[in-house]
Parts: sequence; C-alpha cells; structure tokens
Amino acid sequence: MKNVKSLTVVGGGTAGLIAALILKERSNLKINLIYSSKIDIIGVGEGSTEHFSDFMEFVGIKPSEIINECDATFKIGVMFDDWIKNKKYLHTVNSLFNMQSAQYSLVYAKQISEKSNYLYPNDINNNKIPLQALDINLNPPTRQYHFNTFKLNDFLKKIAINKKINLIDDEIVDVLLNEDGDINCVVGKKLKYKSDFYIDATGFKRILMNKLDVKWKSFGKYLKLNSAITFPTKDEDNYNFWTLAKAMEAGWQFKIPTWGRHGNGYIYDNNFINAEQAKLEVEKKLGYEIEIGKTFQFDPGALENVWNKNCVAVGLSGSFFEPLEATSIGLTIQQSFLLMHKLQNYDDTVIKDYNSSFNTIIENIRDFIVLHYITKRNDTDFWKNILKTEIPDSLKYNLSKWKTKLPIAEDFKNNSFYSMFGPQNFIVVMHGLNLFNEKAILQEYNSFPNYLKEFANKTIDQNLNNDKITKHLDHKSIIKILRNVEEKQ
Repeated sequence: MKNVKSLTVVGGGTAGLIAALILKERSNLKINLIYSSKIDIIGVGEGSTEHFSDFMEFVGIKPSEIINECDATFKIGVMFDDWIKNKKYLHTVNSLFNMQSAQYSLVYAKQISEKSNYLYPNDINNNKIPLQALDINLNPPTRQYHFNTFKLNDFLKKIAINKKINLIDDEIVDVLLNEDGDINCVVGKKLKYKSDFYIDATGFKRILMNKLDVKWKSFGKYLKLNSAITFPTKDEDNYNFWTLAKAMEAGWQFKIPTWGRHGNGYIYDNNFINAEQAKLEVEKKLGYEIEIGKTFQFDPGALENVWNKNCVAVGLSGSFFEPLEATSIGLTIQQSFLLMHKLQNYDDTVIKDYNSSFNTIIENIRDFIVLHYITKRNDTDFWKNILKTEIPDSLKYNLSKWKTKLPIAEDFKNNSFYSMFGPQNFIVVMHGLNLFNEKAILQEYNSFPNYLKEFANKTIDQNLNNDKITKHLDHKSIIKILRNVEEKQ
C-alpha cells in the first residue's frame, strides 16, 4: 500500500491543468505542474460536454468567469449536417427528454413513434435564450460551453496558482526509474523533479508512459479518421448554440463559436485526401481562402493500462478518438474524478480496478463515436469505405436489440459511474441516423399505461407553452451583456 503526499504533473495543457486542479481540491497534496513555454498546446478542442460544469462546480469556477476570461459561448450539443444526405439532426439532452418510467424514456419514444423532430427548448432554432440567463452564476442556461482553448489554458493556470499549485516552466528531457520500475524522478533542462506520484499530460509524446513501456491499443479498424487541419474564421452577427459537425468528402468539419471568432477544423482520412486538398475543399465551400493554424495526424485509441506503476496518463497521453462530441476534455475530467478516490493508499488491486473502470469508459466513448458513422452515405470513396468499416461487438450486440427497443440503462452492462454517454445520447443519435424501426418503437410505447403517455403529452405541451411566454434575447446579445461590452466601449 502506497501513500501519496506529493505529485508532479508533466504537461501544462488543458488536461494537465484539469487533473491538477481536481486532485488539489480533493487532497492536501503538494503538486508541481511542469510545463514548457516553448511547446504549443494542440488547441483543437474548443467545446465541452456537460462534465465541464461538474469540474467548474468542484473547483469553484463561476460561469461568468468562463464567459469573460475564456471568450466562451453557450453550447447545448452538436448539430450534425449531411451525415445523412441533405438532413440535419441535433444531439442534445435535457431534463424534458429525461422523463422516464422504469428506465424508459417516454418523451423520446413518443416523438420517435410519431416521426417528430425533438422539441428544442428556448427557441434555439433562432439562437435565443431566456433572460434568466443574465443570472448566469445561479442559473446558467446550459451546462456546456464553447471557449478559446488558449485563453482557457491561461485562465486555468491562474486558478492553479491561486490554489497553491507550483507551476514550473521547464522542458522534461528524461525520466529515471528506480529498481522497482517506478518513476524515481523526471529530469528537466533546469532541474530534476522527484515526487511520490506522476501524471503524464504530455500529449501525443507520452514522455512518461513511453519510458514505462506502456503499449497503445489502436481503434483504427473501427475509426478511420486519422488527420486534421485547424483554422480560425471571422466573427458573425450571432452565435449558434451548437458545435456544427458538417460531413465532408473525406471526413467532417467542425465550427465552434467563441467571442470574436470561430474555431474550425477538418478531420479526415489521409488515405483519401491530404492537408492541401482538405484546405482546398474547405475554401471551396466557404468561398474564401483560409489560413491553417495546425496540422496533425493521430491513431485513434488508448493505452492498454492508463495507470502503470506510480503514473497515470491523462488527456491525449492516455487516449484520443477524434474531436467528435468533445470527448477529450470530458474524459480527462471523469478519469481525474475517478483517480482522486483511488490515489491514497493504493496497491496493485487499486491500479487494476482503475484500469478496468477506465477501459469501460473508453469502450463507451468508442462505441458512441462509431455509432455516428453508421450512415448510408455513399457519395464519395471515403463514405463508401465507411460502409465497410468493422463495428465493435459490444455495439453490434446492442444495435441488434435497439432497432426495435429504446436503449435503457441496464443495456450498458459494464457501465461505469464515470461513463460519458448513456441511453439518451444513443437514442438521439440513432434517431438522427434513422436507425430505429419506428413501427416497433410505437408498439413498445403503446404498451405503457395511458396515464404515463398522458403525462408525457402534458410535459411536452407545458414546455411549448412556457417557451412561448418566456422573454428571450439572441445568444450574442446575452454574451455582450454578460461581458459588459457596451459599458467597456
């Protein structure tokens, strides 16, 4: 059994800072965070899941701070455009849809059986939100955000300093092991740093994990995208409430609104196009030239054991799928919450348990991302190839049931408390991709007692009526007020 009193995080990107802040809030650990001002952060993911609000609440960050310090806007989900040709659908989950009876999602069932679009609250199709959003710290309109990654990084560093985390600007060049194979210290260009425990947040370099010889488990047979270009585009008159995920000839493009600009990227399969061709395709659709910020390649997957010896990998060091559904930041938050309960008095059994839980979380994300590509698009070589892509056995098994029955919690047999996606998430995407047998879903829905169906109808009607009487402002106007823009001008 090992008792941890000191911890060193290597890597000063979003993942390393989030892990350090969560672990510091939970314990009295002495924490060093080593970053190099000479190394850029990837800066691709500018969207969050609802787990980001859990992180904010835990470490004491107010929504107004994220809006003002990180150029944030509100997010309710992801708008998928053309994943089925000439169709859009929005992946979003809210309390209305979560109305359940014995795990069964009645409102979803009603709308799917009636071939309806989901009822989006707060007039989001016009990008408006209720005036109560002005009381943002007490009643934020959403639990997800878009933000400028670079400003988020600076803000989190400021929070870390306030919480007595020791930030050190140095570049790690070596990792020394002791006779038991644990990390003894990390060696920087300036000094050596010794702690009881280490966090590898060095991104794709995996400086610590490579020294511990931990193998990478690729998901390449399920997830075919492996390359990306990122680029900014100009500010616009109003902001969408969603991350746009638009299908392209060899992948998909994201567009994320932040204050003063939009963050964009084209995620593609380099077996079909290269970076220059991706750039030209984007420019053709936009009608103007773009300036690429970053290009990078990746192998979707995860470490076989994310906790090895006295080190845990977070962020890109431990896993990466692709930017779809903003899983990277959310996963860092979930695995940091998981780690904080296991770090003290750990032994081999605790390490094994942690890795088992992490792998369950990873499989949940993998299956959810793969689900998005079960589409009948076949208009380009890339999309034709996607039709032939292997589906994980766990997802294949569930889809065989879910075609005629809505997913429920007990279908996720190996579910972890920290898994990111549940029945409602899978329901929305499956409905968006036309994967349900609507006649069978209607039969299942009709098997419920009339009083429950009447309650579902009443809930939907109340939502529509409340939305009509509530005063709204457009998204950008709300952000301006929260940033006090007029007064500053």
